[in-house]
Amino acid sequence: MATLEYEYDARRLRMETLLVLRWVAITGQTAACLGVYFILGFDFPVGLCFVFIAASATLNVGMRYGTPRSFRLGDVEAAVLLGYDIIQLGFLLYLTGGLTNSFAMLFLTPVIISSVSLPSNLTLLLGIVMIAVATVLAVEYYPLPWYPNEKLTFPLLYRAGIWAALALSAVFIGIYAARVSDEARLLADALAATELVLEREQHLSQLDGLAAAAAHELGTPLATITLITKELLKSAPENGPALRDDLVLLAQEAARCREILGKLASLGATDQSSVMNLLSIDTLIQEVVEPQSESGVEVEISKNGPTDAPVLARNPAILYGLGNLVENAMDFAKSRVRIDAWWSPSYVTISIQDDGPGFSPDILDRLGDPYLRGRPTERRTKNDPDSGLGLGLFIAKTLLERSGAIVEASNVSPPRTGAVIKITWPRAALEPAAARTKLVEQDK
Repeated sequence: MATLEYEYDARRLRMETLLVLRWVAITGQTAACLGVYFILGFDFPVGLCFVFIAASATLNVGMRYGTPRSFRLGDVEAAVLLGYDIIQLGFLLYLTGGLTNSFAMLFLTPVIISSVSLPSNLTLLLGIVMIAVATVLAVEYYPLPWYPNEKLTFPLLYRAGIWAALALSAVFIGIYAARVSDEARLLADALAATELVLEREQHLSQLDGLAAAAAHELGTPLATITLITKELLKSAPENGPALRDDLVLLAQEAARCREILGKLASLGATDQSSVMNLLSIDTLIQEVVEPQSESGVEVEISKNGPTDAPVLARNPAILYGLGNLVENAMDFAKSRVRIDAWWSPSYVTISIQDDGPGFSPDILDRLGDPYLRGRPTERRTKNDPDSGLGLGLFIAKTLLERSGAIVEASNVSPPRTGAVIKITWPRAALEPAAARTKLVEQDK
């Protein structure tokens, strides 16, 4: 709930933003009126125009000194202010030629701002207000300011064309801006979730370093305990077998503690190709499958390659990404999941296939987009019939692609059903140069 409230608050318009935009509009309106009246010498109700301009300036000043700069408007409040801007511009255009005034295009500005920042229902309402005002201005308005001895006439068909252009532009630009804004917002949220996953995995990796530091700090007092135990053994009375046995046991346990601390200290090694940070392809698959062993789904694993099996450095991003894909396959599988790994001197590929319903053709080419949602006929999880395929797959795909992989999704060829996700790495990017040598040395 706290996360949703944070996202909602971050989406709301800052009042300072609307105030700055309105000051820009006021400046432009003032310059246009003064230029037309004094420089071009055209006669029009300039006094009434400045009444409406002054009203906007007064509103801006009152709002600026009544609230802090960081204040964020609610959706309805922001819509009301944008609606005011439409009506204020409508009055100015009414006094200066209606829709025949070329500045009528500014009607689109509040609608675009709303489509980017406000819910669609409020944007629709503002669009209706804008079209209503434009409809009035198409038939009722003061003549367009012009030379005294010349008369400009605009037929109704021309004004209707401008009205239609405004209405269609509002619909098209509004939908386009809203779609782009939503996609950018969803992508930002998904990337933030991905960063949180990476941060969590990084914290887990850092525990190795903490364990190594603890082992280093405990080494000195343990060495002291071992030394004192040896001295006590030398001076222990021969007629005190019970005490001597206790001291021998204490020395053995101290030696065991030193071995444990030695293992912990090796966890903090900075060399990413050290033996403890290496995984064979067998171990990699086992680690991603083991957490799902209680799911009741049969898992078939096959490995094949013309050369020695690849050995990779332990990478939390790869483990998390593959684990997420395996979990997803087990959720959708009817009874079986097949994991195939094959490799060559140049590439390493892992394929994850289930016998579930597969991906709907309508969403197959959109897999990997954040927060993807499908229709009821599309692929669902067993546990949540209303779930989508968005954020989890996006995070897994992003993490794997960061490791150098190419992730491809497809369906099993008919008449069988099921989904297939294939992950392919360049072997040079996946396998450290010194990894194989160290693992071979360990086996020997």
